[in-house]
Amino acid sequence: MKLSDFDYELPEELIAQTPIEPRDSSRLMVINRSSGSIEHRVFREIVEYLTPKDVLVLNNSKVIPARLFGHLENKQVEILLVQKVKERVWKCLVRPGKKIKPNVSVHLNGAIAARCLDKCEEGMRLIEFSVDDEELLKVGEAPIPPYVRTKIPLERYQTVYAKVAGSIAAPTAGFHFTETLLQKIRSIGVKVVEVTLHVGIGTFRPVKVENVEEHRMHAERYSIPAEVIEAIERAKSEGGRIIAVGTTVTRTLETFARTNLREGETDLFIYPPFEFKIVDALITNFHLPRSTLLMLVAAFAGYELTMKAYREAVEKRYRFYSFGDAMLIL
Repeated sequence: MKLSDFDYELPEELIAQTPIEPRDSSRLMVINRSSGSIEHRVFREIVEYLTPKDVLVLNNSKVIPARLFGHLENKQVEILLVQKVKERVWKCLVRPGKKIKPNVSVHLNGAIAARCLDKCEEGMRLIEFSVDDEELLKVGEAPIPPYVRTKIPLERYQTVYAKVAGSIAAPTAGFHFTETLLQKIRSIGVKVVEVTLHVGIGTFRPVKVENVEEHRMHAERYSIPAEVIEAIERAKSEGGRIIAVGTTVTRTLETFARTNLREGETDLFIYPPFEFKIVDALITNFHLPRSTLLMLVAAFAGYELTMKAYREAVEKRYRFYSFGDAMLIL
């Protein structure tokens, strides 16, 4: 498929700038792959589509305050922590990139120095900080996506079940869940389990090639507890469904299906056509045009149905992207 196949027109005012409160009051588009039907609901009503045999899989990764600001030659510099190499040394995205060359130091928050050691792939820099990670993250901010122009506190750029620190972007499909809603889902017999995939640069890096299959994902670390695999196998044998909350959970489970490894790194790129071996239903947000996230949704729901759903979402004024509304694909 071509990159241009995944383009669509989106009015800028539909890009959600603030999270909705309460979390589960967002809108929910429900798509049925077999019938092609599209329903419009409220997210908390998702319980009506679940059964006691189902397994709901969450990504419990926690976003770190990875966005740092400093000064160089009286100009502001922004540093985004991308991947830890060792204590005090990270691969980072920097802006403006032309200023940050090897042996150049940026001063953060007064006493903290960030020295560029080398240039890396994809325009990144290898940067050594003068303090340990615990001290460094105290001065960081939430790595809010660039299309969100309002300042959002880090605690609101997390799911309510975030536990394991390591992501530089939130697994946003989980934003719609509240503790109360999760308890209600458990109360009807649904098994709720957690995996970890630390969202890195690969999830939101733009696709720059017209032939989709030539794109390469950056590897992201994941971990699946043994009891999660047991719950999935049990549900499958009893006719239950595996419902992935988000594209990160989908990529984690489908990586396991192909490697049989419960932990490691995944660079799995899902685009049409794709055979899903574990995931039966998907909860996700509305994604950027031309993004790998939209390609994954199209692989799962079918290309034509996905693009039809996106056109309808625009027509009915759904809220898009990280703080936007949700979609359930059955």
